[in-house]
Amino acid sequence: MNMPEWFKPGAYGAVFGAAMLAVIGFNWGGWQTASGAEKQAAIRSTADVTAALVPVCLERSRSDPASVAKLETLRAAAPSGQPDLLMQTGWATPPGGDKADRSLARACLQAMTVASQ
Repeated sequence: MNMPEWFKPGAYGAVFGAAMLAVIGFNWGGWQTASGAEKQAAIRSTADVTAALVPVCLERSRSDPASVAKLETLRAAAPSGQPDLLMQTGWATPPGGDKADRSLARACLQAMTVASQ
């Protein structure tokens, strides 16, 4: 089968153009794979759930009879150790959960810091 003379450069141009379109689209055009979109959705949903649970953590800290002593211990601790201490108080345990959540503890600490200033 004889191909026209212009076919070979045209085919190379089409392949190169498609490759460049994919590179530009995924790097700068905002395109994503399904797995990338799922990861991003999981990160956002975790952040939203954490933000929704911060008021629960703050209310638990206010209603705890030993909160004054626990808050003094938290303030005396190094900033890197504060999330672990807050997790030990039980304030950062989501309702219905049996284990404290580190991201909730960090968000609760940040909200406590903002509230105390």
